[in-house]
Amino acid sequence: MALGFNLEESTSTGDILPIVKYDAKAGDFIKQDRVQDASGQWIKQESEMQFPTKFVMDMDNLEVGWLSFETGRPDFRTVKVGEAVPAKPEGDFKRAFRVRIASKELGLREFSHSAKTVLRALDELHNAFEATKAQHPGQVPVVEITGTVPVKVSTPQGELRFKAPEWNISGWVDKPDMLTGSAPEPVAPAPTPAAQSDDDLF
Repeated sequence: MALGFNLEESTSTGDILPIVKYDAKAGDFIKQDRVQDASGQWIKQESEMQFPTKFVMDMDNLEVGWLSFETGRPDFRTVKVGEAVPAKPEGDFKRAFRVRIASKELGLREFSHSAKTVLRALDELHNAFEATKAQHPGQVPVVEITGTVPVKVSTPQGELRFKAPEWNISGWVDKPDMLTGSAPEPVAPAPTPAAQSDDDLF
């Protein structure tokens, strides 16, 4: 496939950014922020993103490779898409991707995943990006998430049910400065509007 994932297997470093998590079983996208509580302590605050939602995705700098949580923290061994993916490291590593996304409501964030259902969905999205990017020099794709689609997977333990993102490239915009900047200061998460136009992203 275009991203070089071998999803039949059993199995870079950068700025630390706020993240968006995705629960491949429940189908929830969740914004995670660090905020200060009343005592001044930094705590994690999570809020669910509502569909539909839009953001730009920096697919030109998409990274693919390996991810492990064996140490309790994410350990990425990734390269820019198109480069040779390194051999699987020793330990509990899974195929994964990481990419920056941004909008006025989200700010600059990192999105990553290792679930096969999400990797397949990202691979299809990247194929659409590759097919049309030459027509949009200097621009980045606007990705719209309209919901999720159920995916059933047969395993030795029986059939498991997951949800994959239902997303598409809804437009293109000039690459915002936010995608080339450094990590922002932690702030309280802003609410996600019910509907957005591409012009309102920044």
